[in-house]
Amino acid sequence: MRIGLLTGGGDCPGLNAVIRAVVRKGINVHGHELVGFRNGWAGVLSGESVDLTHQSTSGILHRGGTILGTSRTNPYKGDEDGGAKVRATLESQGIDALIPIGGEDTLGVAKRLSEEGVPVVGVPKTIDNDLAGTDFTFGFQTAVQIATDAIDRLHTTAESHNRVIVVEVMGRHAGWIAAYSGIAGGADVVLVPERPFDVEEVCERIRRRHASGRTFSIVVVAEGAQAKDGDVSGDAGQTDAFGHVRLGGIAVELEREIEARTGFESRMTILGHVQRGGTPLAYDRVLGTRFGVAAVDAVTDGRFGMMTALRGTAIELVPLDEALAEPKLLDPSLFETAEVFFG
Repeated sequence: MRIGLLTGGGDCPGLNAVIRAVVRKGINVHGHELVGFRNGWAGVLSGESVDLTHQSTSGILHRGGTILGTSRTNPYKGDEDGGAKVRATLESQGIDALIPIGGEDTLGVAKRLSEEGVPVVGVPKTIDNDLAGTDFTFGFQTAVQIATDAIDRLHTTAESHNRVIVVEVMGRHAGWIAAYSGIAGGADVVLVPERPFDVEEVCERIRRRHASGRTFSIVVVAEGAQAKDGDVSGDAGQTDAFGHVRLGGIAVELEREIEARTGFESRMTILGHVQRGGTPLAYDRVLGTRFGVAAVDAVTDGRFGMMTALRGTAIELVPLDEALAEPKLLDPSLFETAEVFFG
């Protein structure tokens, strides 16, 4: 078979591990040809591709990002007949099946193409860990470690200057990164999208800490968290090709509110794309590798319309319909564990 591969959406530690695994298993065991489309669905629409071989995928396991490039291109945006354009490219390049690696948007396109008859097997990718159907997505553990390392460093400077420091991490719909890094980093308050917060309650927790003799506080907030009254949010007002509002900056508003209400000197840090970059942890390299191997096996077996998934310790296949039915939100019990250490 001649199999196409693409990486879409935000870049993520572990993408290259998936690419490498698909190529190695595809060539060594199944005798397939592998073709990579550049820059996500944009490359499929334009027909921009490159052959993937042992040589072109050698030495990429430890590298962050993706050697294929990525974008947030939506083939179905507006009145475009994206499906027809994708099918035309696949036909012209002799592609028998497609393995898209991405999150809800990239795999949402894959699901629609699958319904139109395109042979597709998806691989879940998001540092937010908010895709249903899989216990974990690769890249999440690396993002959590990066955030935790940052919180560890901010602890020392917050304590030295007697400051409140607000740390903004990624998480549009789900607070997995905020909760995990907040627990691991010893945060005093964690704010997540699933639970609208009361700014005054946050300030009161900080006041109680100071009243008990502690002179600093660390607040971890997910970019998608919002205040109950709606006055504090990180909504920048701009949207991407899939209609998602661009987020970022809630830490700026929180810093101002906390200092104004408590009188305690406050600072903020937005980790942003630092969480996406750099070398993936061993966990994400292994998970990405297992997903890649399972995906090319599924294509070989003709099990299309599916997504690779981690269930417990096993790699399984789940229908794309199931995986995209709704976002996987933060486990309430995990947030309750984090709350034990608040304020």
